[in-house]
Amino acid sequence: MVETRFEELAEVCEKLVILSGRKDKVSQVARFLKRLDSKEAPAAALLLIGRALPEGSEKKLEVSFATLMDLLEDSSQSLLSSEEPPTILEVSSTLKRIAEISGPSSRSRKMALLRSLIMRMSELERKWLFKQIIGEMQHGVNEGVLLEALAELTGANLKSVQRAYMLLGRLDELVKIAKEGGREALEKVKLKIFNPLRPMLAEICNDVDELLKDIGGSVAFEYKFDGARVQIHMKDGVVKIYSRRLNEVTESIPDVVKQVKDGVKGVKEIVLDGEVIAVDRDGKPLPFQELLRRFRRVRGVSEKIEEIPLKLQVFDILYLDGVELLDKPYEERWKILSEKVDAKLLAPRIITSDPKMVKNFLEKAIEEGHEGLMAKRLDSPYRPGRREKLWLKIKPAENLDLVIVAADWGYGRRTGWLSNYHLAAYNPRTDGFEVVGKTFKGLTDEEFELMTKKLLQLKLSDDGYTVRVKPEIVVEVAYNEIQRSPKYRSGYALRFARITRIRSDKSPREADTIDKIRELYLKQFRRKGSLTEDFLSSRR
Repeated sequence: MVETRFEELAEVCEKLVILSGRKDKVSQVARFLKRLDSKEAPAAALLLIGRALPEGSEKKLEVSFATLMDLLEDSSQSLLSSEEPPTILEVSSTLKRIAEISGPSSRSRKMALLRSLIMRMSELERKWLFKQIIGEMQHGVNEGVLLEALAELTGANLKSVQRAYMLLGRLDELVKIAKEGGREALEKVKLKIFNPLRPMLAEICNDVDELLKDIGGSVAFEYKFDGARVQIHMKDGVVKIYSRRLNEVTESIPDVVKQVKDGVKGVKEIVLDGEVIAVDRDGKPLPFQELLRRFRRVRGVSEKIEEIPLKLQVFDILYLDGVELLDKPYEERWKILSEKVDAKLLAPRIITSDPKMVKNFLEKAIEEGHEGLMAKRLDSPYRPGRREKLWLKIKPAENLDLVIVAADWGYGRRTGWLSNYHLAAYNPRTDGFEVVGKTFKGLTDEEFELMTKKLLQLKLSDDGYTVRVKPEIVVEVAYNEIQRSPKYRSGYALRFARITRIRSDKSPREADTIDKIRELYLKQFRRKGSLTEDFLSSRR
């Protein structure tokens, strides 16, 4: 096999920048993937959307913008004639090797590997390699466009492609299956034990009365926990647990593994959805930050079990003994769940159409130290990775998960820290992030110091006042209200924003969207009047 040069991928990226229509971009990507073989296409697909590593990888490149600039200064501006230009597979494998490097002198070893690549690259190739490393492709091709391209490539229905991706959880595996087996293979993708799938997501419910009126019947309400989402797979007594980002965390939480083994009986294979919370000796929930001290710990786990015990709360079942349950209604899934899982592991819930009962249940959840409630339609299927109005979050105070895209250097007591954070919502149409406010409130001095170190590792530029960073850190933000703002391209600004916690369990593209900001704004000012559609459209 003659491997495809990375230069061809860079040229495709250049074409994608010029193309303005989504359909044109989809066709361009489909044509490119078609001419690659089944080994190259998965790597190329990830590189096309600015991902060096597949989903579920615990590793990170940890290559800063400053490092890239240093390499540019050190490297020759022309190709070394004695060596062949790098291929797509070579670039992909080198980036994976860079992510594996850790420990003493890791920076110099990472730089040496990168230098070996860019010394053999043209200026165009370097441009797109650097964009991929930073994760800012800016050519309008995201996950959604890639899935549409696979549908066009194979002749498969887009919904079949989306479902296959949700069940596999990994784009590279999806592309490989599409290339090797085409439409039939994509349509045959099934949920597999020890292959985590993306969790179902929820929208926010702003009005319980309106929700119950719209549905016109009973709804299930469960406690909403301030914990870490987990997906539990068990086969023949072997338990593996995955985080919401599809990373395996089994070794860090042996006490949760024991709860699963003790509480799930009489099954051969099972996949469960739930949440893990940290609790005190009386079983009362501890703050989320305490949970993080346990959740991904790899050393001294046994000592921490006594100090910070964890409690599992299960609220859904996705698979049982060879039968996929995703398309069964929630009410039926819960019935199966309650028959297979000990009641003490199940999330507290009620089914009602009475707003007063919902209010009382919400107050009870808050009093017991939980975040709020989840409202779930009784007829709702399980939609992996989808954020639909089948599940809704009910909280007493409005919070948003936003991404830090820049930070200002502090002054006075905060001198030396990056402490004024630029908060952005995700725009799925552009695969970018739009600022909706700033805040320096909510963190302790220790957290300011730690955040400064993390942000500097993600630095893209620094003008002496503001440091622009790679959008990677997600924070939960409380606010008073959403206002219109000509200052920000998004058209919105949060009033009295303050960070309530760092969401290290969430990826940037799991942050709340600009569409959600807009929806909340319109609902918030429904009775006061709101911006015209023309103005809102112009700000998108």
